[in-house]
Formats: sequence, C-alpha cells, structure tokens
Amino acid sequence: MPIRSLTAIVAPVFLAAVYLTTASAVPHAQETTENPFTTNLDVRMGQRVFRQQCGRCHGRDGAGGELGPDLTDGFQNASTDAGLFSIVREGLPNTQMIGINRNATDQSVWMVVSYLNSLNDTANVDLPGDATSGMQVFNGKGNCTNCHMVSGEGGRRGPELTRVGSRRDPDELLSALMTPDEDVAPRWWTVRVTREDGSVIEGLRMNEDTFSLRLMDEQEDLWSFSKGRIRSYERIETSIMSSVDGVLTASEVDDLIAYLFSLRREES
Repeated sequence: MPIRSLTAIVAPVFLAAVYLTTASAVPHAQETTENPFTTNLDVRMGQRVFRQQCGRCHGRDGAGGELGPDLTDGFQNASTDAGLFSIVREGLPNTQMIGINRNATDQSVWMVVSYLNSLNDTANVDLPGDATSGMQVFNGKGNCTNCHMVSGEGGRRGPELTRVGSRRDPDELLSALMTPDEDVAPRWWTVRVTREDGSVIEGLRMNEDTFSLRLMDEQEDLWSFSKGRIRSYERIETSIMSSVDGVLTASEVDDLIAYLFSLRREES
C-alpha cells in the first residue's frame, strides 16, 4: 500500500483515539449541568462511542433494537442534557438499561449526549397557529395534560413533551394528533392481563421479558405479573390517544401544533 494511502487511513483513527483519551481532565465526577462537548467533532465521536457501547440494544443508528427503544423518538425519562447524561452514565433502575461502561470518561458520555441530541433536531419554520393559544388548548379543551408531561407537570401515560419540538416537525405533530394509531412505538403499546381468578388488568406496557410483565394502569398504578401465574395476556398495539379530528377546530389544531413545536431545546 502506498505510504500516502496508509497515512490517510491511520491519521483519523489516531486523532479519534487521542481525542477520546484526553478526557483525563474530565474524570468520572459530573461537575456541570451544561454539556461542554457540543461541536460537530464531539457529535461524531459520540456516534462512535454509541455504536460501540449502545448500538447492540438501541440499534446502530439509535432507531431501536431488540432490547432498547428508538432514541430518534425522543427521551421519555430525560428532558435536560444533565438528565440524559445521568441515564447514559448510570442507567435506569429496574430496567434493562444498565448504563455505559464504567471506564468511560465523562467527556465520552457528554459526546454521546451530543450525538443523541443530534438525532432529535428539527429545523425552525413559520406556522399559522398561535403558540399561546395552543398552550390553552393543551391545558384545557385538548385534555393533553391528562397523559402528557411538560416541564414536570402532567400525566405519565403518554410521551413526555417538554422538547417535542426538537424531535418532531409540524407535519409529524399533525399526523400524531389526527391519526395516532398510524405509528405506535412498542413503548406505548398496552397490555390486557387476565389473572387466574378471571379479573382483568389493562395498562401501558412498561416492561416485558420472557417470564414477567410490568404495566401502568389508567390511575398510573404499577402492576407486576409473573407470566406463569396468569391465565392469559394480550398486547394491544394501538394508541390510547384518540384523534383530535372532530374534537378540535382546524384553527385550534394549528394553535396546538404551534405550541408543541415551540417546545424545543434551548439554544446555547
């Protein structure tokens, strides 16, 4: 192989290795709530770490795998970069999310956060609706807070929407409002469990493995079942959300979309 070609291959690999190992100045203690590693190079290095350590469960490009959810659909358990850092670093209790390799530096974790954020960026556009009026629809006529949480307020039976405008463009928001059954992620499937005594419990499918089921009912109470101690169970792969078609006027839908799209990541 010509020397010039070999150099072209080795140099980027060496640069990546140096860039990741220079994190000795940023050890395991998280000392900031702001992500200090947000450049395009940080995003690329974060992608590299993600594919090595997270891709097996979440898919090579974060679109979901056998064990992990689709991360291009937002982050149900984190609404800030610090919260996302904590999940990547520590994992989530009582789930299959165990966190990144303990030898990973804080710098590499922050770069993974930057990469994950890059999966959920949408371009800014002008919309016909009014965001202030849309917030009133969200909190009032739309009854959205019964299931959805924004900035820590609201229900837990639907996706967390604090930054939904960062991961969904207006057309996708419209589709979710008008035809919610069209694309339901497994995280939002429901399960109907018939117990040995014939009683039925139904709720959101929070976790499932070979031997057990965990669900959250309409009152947001959690239930755990051993599959060997129930009569039967059925997965329901439609959305618990009803279409707003016929419930909200066209202008109210425009306002609601404007409000939801305004819920975006704060620019630094």
